[in-house]
Amino acid sequence: MEDKQIIELYNRREEVAIERTAEKYGKYCFSIANNILHNDEDSEECVNDTWLKAWNAIPPTIPMYLRVFLGKITRNLSFDKYRASHSESRGGGQFAVVLDELAEVVAGSQDVEKQYEQKELVQAINKYLSELSERDRNIFIRRYFHAEETSLIAKRYEIKESNVLMILSRTRKKLHTFLKEEDFI
Repeated sequence: MEDKQIIELYNRREEVAIERTAEKYGKYCFSIANNILHNDEDSEECVNDTWLKAWNAIPPTIPMYLRVFLGKITRNLSFDKYRASHSESRGGGQFAVVLDELAEVVAGSQDVEKQYEQKELVQAINKYLSELSERDRNIFIRRYFHAEETSLIAKRYEIKESNVLMILSRTRKKLHTFLKEEDFI
């Protein structure tokens, strides 16, 4: 079923919209959640919460890209669940590693949040990402949006894991420079 048809089901408040969404995007959303949580039960809970959030959001929101819309909901719910379950100790999960890797880029994020709206920062990062090669952009997104392990990214792109780590390191450094030039940090 096409995304427009699924969104129309939501607009008409037909519960079958959730079934169709789960059929089409269940594995995708579970993958995002599990990359962050590394727990099948918690990941499944986040996916189910994603369907509820989508039901409550559509309408009035009409997503341009349903896959991205659902992925973002799943990602945010998974991060919230991770934070809640690791509030005392950050542990050794991929999410902590991902946050540590990005921390050097957005150091002083409190100042960023005070000076600029989040929307402006997102637009700047999107601008930066659009200037990357397709492969480097996809590697960056897989790591920092989907929290995918670097070994899996390397396998997907048929390159060595050390190459993935180098691409990510260079991309973070360039992003840091870009954000400085744009006066975000």
